[in-house]
Amino acid sequence: MAKKYWLMKCEPAAYTIHDLKRDGETNWEGVRNYQARNFMRDEMQVGDAVLFYASNADPSGVTGLATISKAGYPDQFCWKKGHKYFDEASTKEKPLWYMVDLAFVVAFNETIALESLKSTPGLEAMKVVQKGSRLSVQPVTKAEYDIVVRLGRKR
Repeated sequence: MAKKYWLMKCEPAAYTIHDLKRDGETNWEGVRNYQARNFMRDEMQVGDAVLFYASNADPSGVTGLATISKAGYPDQFCWKKGHKYFDEASTKEKPLWYMVDLAFVVAFNETIALESLKSTPGLEAMKVVQKGSRLSVQPVTKAEYDIVVRLGRKR
């Protein structure tokens, strides 16, 4: 299967690229959007490349790179009563929600801010720069990924 490229958003209050660097690997739990869930469940594979994006940050933007280290599997937190991600509609026999595992690759020295992404040639069609784009897991093209990596390594 061909390698795919993704942008995954997380708020810094929840988890950062530096947390991932410290941990080495983490699970990406708690996604409760069906389209994002479908990407994780059906499309993400081990070795896929990830742009780690800090959302609701100052500034919001890409802070580093990760890789998918475990393909989609049921999000067990939705079965834990009292947990913030509990969902009584999800069962072990018919899980509604999925997660993947991420492994750290590199933290950029500076955030590649959303405004910079918007003004960079070649990124005009990138989903994250589109008005109203709020999805926390988004596909990116190899060309978009390569451009962002070059921006991150320049800084």
